Amino acid sequence: MHARRFWLTALAAALAAPILAFAQGKGEIRIAHVYSKTGPLEAYGKQTQTGFMMGLDYATGGTMSVAGRKLVVIEKDDQGKPDVGKSLLAAAYGDDKADIAVGPSSSGVALALLPVAEEYKKILLVEPAVADAITGDKWNKYIFRTGRNSSQDAISNAVAMDAPDVSIAMLAQDYAFGRDGVKAFKDALKKSKIVHEEYLPPATSDFTAGIQRLVDALKDKPGRKVIFVIWAGATTPFPSLADQDVEKRFGIKVASGGNILPAMAAYKRFPGMEGATYYYFGIPKNPVNEALVAAHYKEFKTPPDFFTAGGFSAAMAIVTALKATGGDTNTNKLIKTMEGMSFDTPKGKMTFRKEDHQAMQSMYHFRIKNDPAFAWGVPELVHEIKPEEMQVPIRNKR
Repeated sequence: MHARRFWLTALAAALAAPILAFAQGKGEIRIAHVYSKTGPLEAYGKQTQTGFMMGLDYATGGTMSVAGRKLVVIEKDDQGKPDVGKSLLAAAYGDDKADIAVGPSSSGVALALLPVAEEYKKILLVEPAVADAITGDKWNKYIFRTGRNSSQDAISNAVAMDAPDVSIAMLAQDYAFGRDGVKAFKDALKKSKIVHEEYLPPATSDFTAGIQRLVDALKDKPGRKVIFVIWAGATTPFPSLADQDVEKRFGIKVASGGNILPAMAAYKRFPGMEGATYYYFGIPKNPVNEALVAAHYKEFKTPPDFFTAGGFSAAMAIVTALKATGGDTNTNKLIKTMEGMSFDTPKGKMTFRKEDHQAMQSMYHFRIKNDPAFAWGVPELVHEIKPEEMQVPIRNKR
């Protein structure tokens, strides 16, 4: 009799254990967000975080849960430092039991995080770091990216400005973002010629010497002359380029891709400047973008910015995948679900390419208008460059 009672008690305990474990936290879906809450890319990181939380709210209909499992976001500040980011992601996967991670802001940090995702066999959804190597030669199967890559930036900008008899001097930051961007842009050009590459430290504040070298490389060239800028961060070279009036003095035009709104304040001094951008709140016309713009105006009285849309897109991807798996966070099941998966974003539909998990997405050829109603140069749409118009190379070794 005692043996039977002991057996029944043990059986009840065994059956209760999974329920107890579920109640103690396994019912949650834990998402680590590793980003630059401080550091050189703080503005980008904070936008991404805002967009990510808004996107989770929108995608779950305000419940912040999927299949009855609560979404818990664990924030980690990598400070823009690769070694810090690496240890934080390891702690998120190991100590915090994160099911999936998102981030980071910096390409340099992202490259340090890739092997951590592989070691822990957990998904890292990269947003917004752009270096090609992330989904290229440094990639592994646990890496997905909603953010655009350097090739998408470069190819779309090449579509916007590639033409015969154009000489281009590149100005970029001397780290993965800048160097990958220049390489991808060079590879994408078919008609224009790169005559000089100028790499400056990411935190440069005095651009005088660098601009002089760019001018010297271009000023005697025939045809159209362009300084193309690939730059991230709060301090950009655009005010210096405008102060030196390179177009009036030397006939040299300035071109670049899109940027955050504060950085685009300097674009007002370059009316007619063309390029291609990842996002501007006034360009995409779809219900998701309308929801993002309305929610952002309601909460902040301002429009959503460049990286806000990126964070929102990452949230849409995660929730779409989790809904498809019924809330199952098994990594292999998520990978199988996400490969080739399409999902709605503020930019319209994106699709994760099966070969390298890079999100295929539209980019936007713009022309800057100086509109007194706005504090920044307004990028007016010239042409939506759809994914099928861009032959984005597969650079990994899968």
